[in-house]
Amino acid sequence: MSTALLIIDVQPDFCEDGALAVAGGNAVAAAIAADVAERKGSYSAIVTTQDWHIEPGDHFSENPDFIDSWPVHCVAGTPGAALHPHIAGLAVDAHFAKGRFTAAYSGFEARQLDPTADKADESGELLGLWLKAKGITAVDLVGLAADHCVKATALDAVQAGFATTVISPLTAAVSPQGLPAVHDQLRAAGVTVLSLG
Repeated sequence: MSTALLIIDVQPDFCEDGALAVAGGNAVAAAIAADVAERKGSYSAIVTTQDWHIEPGDHFSENPDFIDSWPVHCVAGTPGAALHPHIAGLAVDAHFAKGRFTAAYSGFEARQLDPTADKADESGELLGLWLKAKGITAVDLVGLAADHCVKATALDAVQAGFATTVISPLTAAVSPQGLPAVHDQLRAAGVTVLSLG
């Protein structure tokens, strides 16, 4: 089995002091970096995804409901949309961006991104196609947020035929109290959820 690590949306805007902060985001970024340093040899590929919004329509709202609409966050080319410094320093194989002109939660909506570009175009390869071209058959997911983009990516990964694992200690949630239900949903869909203990 050839496994890729997918580092989902570990960006400053999703960490403490960011526009749409998830409690524990900075700690997750540091823990992911430490885990990669220790276990990078066990992966055939390591990739990142990023929210990368240009004009995402009603995904942005001045009066967000925090379900379908959100405060302005991760605007393409801004510091808040960059990779978290702990993640930016990692040697990864590819970067993928999603949500340019629409809401996008799943990394499987993301296209390969040139991280030096201020704005990505639509010509980059989709994440799922890139993984399959590399012979990847399994994916491990870490990142932010466990109950939104990590969940959506994991569900799409299973649908795309990948053996899928969410490493729960290397995630953080917008609503931690709802995580047991999220984990139940993931397991019911065929995702392995690794937890502490």
